[in-house]
Amino acid sequence: MTSEPGTSGMIDVLVVDDDFMVAKVHRAFVERVEPFRVVGVAGSGEQAVTAVDELRPDLVLLDLHLPDIFGLDVIPRLRAAGHDCDVMVVSAAREAETVRGAVRHGVVDYLLKPFDSEELRARLERYAERRGRLLGTVVRNQADVDRVLAGAAGPPSAAPALPKGMSVETAELVERALRAADDTLSATECAALTGVSRVSARRYLEHFHTVGRVEVSLRYGVAGRPERRYRFRDRPTAPGRGEARA
Repeated sequence: MTSEPGTSGMIDVLVVDDDFMVAKVHRAFVERVEPFRVVGVAGSGEQAVTAVDELRPDLVLLDLHLPDIFGLDVIPRLRAAGHDCDVMVVSAAREAETVRGAVRHGVVDYLLKPFDSEELRARLERYAERRGRLLGTVVRNQADVDRVLAGAAGPPSAAPALPKGMSVETAELVERALRAADDTLSATECAALTGVSRVSARRYLEHFHTVGRVEVSLRYGVAGRPERRYRFRDRPTAPGRGEARA
């Protein structure tokens, strides 16, 4: 069934990934974030083009390593067909030329695999905020045009807007704790220092990471998943901690 984008206040998403299980996980990630909903899944470039024709999504989460064509080659085909949906790349491709190519094709974001739900949540919330600002703009003069262009480029990295549901006060509290630490902090340690929940601390830390203010490293223990550690980019990491950069 074809949906009309933007008519219900929802943001319709098409997930494109050749790995069925990965696509299933990404779908679950997206559907945890309001007002996003997944309207379809495609496993190849051809399927993606057909799905966009039928479903008219607002946003395409696009993997690049597809079995038939390179993911970035999907974008000009969509534009040639008259589709103006936004595209967010989700890929393990780290080559500088690939990233530059994605920028030239006008993607709204580029998220490296593997990532967790909070990393994707922060990107989606930032996209939703930017999209709402652009859709609500009325252009009367050059100042309005400049605001549209600034919105398209995203919030300035020095002072990015907080996603919906985050408060300036808590962000400042987390930032102070992180800056005061002698070494990197985990979300659990940050929560203990600030008095917020571990989930909230991690969300703010991941937001800082998403906007480029915080670096993440991994600390490996005896068993289980590696622990994510955070530090501001202008603070040196203490040596000899056995960490590996993420």
